[in-house]
Amino acid sequence: MNKRVTLRDVASLTGVHVSTVSRVLRGDDVRVAPATATRIVEAAKQLGFHRDRWAASLRSGKTGVIGVLVPRITDIVLATVFEGIDAAAAAAGYQAVVSSSWDDDEARAVRIQRLIGERVDGLIIGDARRNDPMLARLAADGVPFVLVSRASRGFPSVTGRDRLGGRLAAEHLIDVGCRRLAVIAGPGHASTAADRVAGFLATAKARGVPVDPRWVAPSTFDVAGGASAMAELLDTGRPDGVFAVNDFAAIGAMGTLRDHGLRVGREVAVVGYNDIDVDAQLLVPLTSIRTPLRDMGSQALHALLTLLGSGSTTSVRLDPELIVRATTADFSPGVTEAVARTVVLPEVPHGGHPREHPAGVVVTPVN
Repeated sequence: MNKRVTLRDVASLTGVHVSTVSRVLRGDDVRVAPATATRIVEAAKQLGFHRDRWAASLRSGKTGVIGVLVPRITDIVLATVFEGIDAAAAAAGYQAVVSSSWDDDEARAVRIQRLIGERVDGLIIGDARRNDPMLARLAADGVPFVLVSRASRGFPSVTGRDRLGGRLAAEHLIDVGCRRLAVIAGPGHASTAADRVAGFLATAKARGVPVDPRWVAPSTFDVAGGASAMAELLDTGRPDGVFAVNDFAAIGAMGTLRDHGLRVGREVAVVGYNDIDVDAQLLVPLTSIRTPLRDMGSQALHALLTLLGSGSTTSVRLDPELIVRATTADFSPGVTEAVARTVVLPEVPHGGHPREHPAGVVVTPVN
């Protein structure tokens, strides 16, 4: 086994005192000549020196580790946020470690306590509830933390301007001609869902196109949740415009609409949220509200470092942007209004040729 390189080895190679080597390699080189500091850094690289984070923590009381809690690591949205956290942490000389809570209260409490037990310097929490007693307990215990993606009143957070995002979605659907609006609303405990829905409903009402409360369906933030919520909405009627507060839920809704013989983008316009990479590659590319997710993560890390350094920090709200694609750009109000007048879609004769409905609507089979 190769001998571990120590500070003394670097000091011997450079001919300076070990305390000087230690100061330079932990970033405190103010009292060291620039040429000497450069020589020490180069020697450390040459020898393959790695700083012992845990030994340093015994002296400083700091581990240089940030704990990050997300609902699930496999969620592309939070994974992208974590990429921003991780890159910013590395640039600042910190290590970020992530754990999934699965949006479960018991699992969440266990993972937070485990991170605290590992003596992380602070927490970035991505699974906050709108009303969250656990955050109050952490604050009372003096645990430094910043929220990301989701907000909870009274605590510092870095999020998107979700009400504005909901407003952009409503304005766009109304502008393209939708008049029967429905919402796949996500879970009520998440500020992202609640604020996006609130912004959407307020704007629709102000524009004279209020949303029937029966057409606001709660859901989970995944494909299955969106598909199920869309099926519930179709049981009560047929909207011509659908806003889903999450892209995965929107994709699930699109599948249900297709299975009901409705042409997504032509007969029913759909808007999602977050603008994940797959949106542009779908068979019918999805219109979505884009949030700068990596930037959100980076700013959350810097907000936490500010909190660690000064004892306080401020919340940040990032602007969303509407990205228009075929699920709304190809919408045709004339088509959807005509189809809405049909009580039952006509059967397609064997052979796949369209049959004209008495009201004059021609319905073609959709694969």
